[in-house]
Amino acid sequence: MNKPINRLDVSGAALAVVDIQERLVPAMFERERLVRKAVQLIRGCSLLNIPTVATEQYPKGIGPTIKEVASAIPTFAPMEKLDFSSCGAPAFVPALRTLNASSVILCGIEAHVCVTQTCLDLLRDGFQVFVASDATSSRSPEDWRAGIERMRSAGAVTVSVEMALFELLKTSGRPEFKGMLGIVK
Repeated sequence: MNKPINRLDVSGAALAVVDIQERLVPAMFERERLVRKAVQLIRGCSLLNIPTVATEQYPKGIGPTIKEVASAIPTFAPMEKLDFSSCGAPAFVPALRTLNASSVILCGIEAHVCVTQTCLDLLRDGFQVFVASDATSSRSPEDWRAGIERMRSAGAVTVSVEMALFELLKTSGRPEFKGMLGIVK
């Protein structure tokens, strides 16, 4: 039996940025890569008019989303949560449904906790999930790898930021192509 082809398409896509917060980022494995790639993904999605939603885990204790990420999101309005899964934020899934999202691109931290639990809940709720592995991190490479493997085995598709953005773009003939090159270089 052939597996279904999971392909990203601008129509029906949304980006979810999970908990890239001030007190978490400094402890992350390859934190510079995480921030750089997350910002590239946010800017590329914005260029293609793909909406972005963001969450913050207990911001009173962990702090707000880091400035580089928050300033890249055009209409930044993070959803506070206490559950590890972003789906535990009361407005999260309704926001995705309002956006008519059928596919969700995930990035954020930590891969093995909040990102994985968000992924599992989104899959359960019928969304296709694409995890931008290079815009996702954990405190240790082992936990990051375990999270990526768990999400993949559950049915998510792992992608790199460039892979996702150029798949969404589809052709160099689009007017956004040059802008996208500027974002990923």
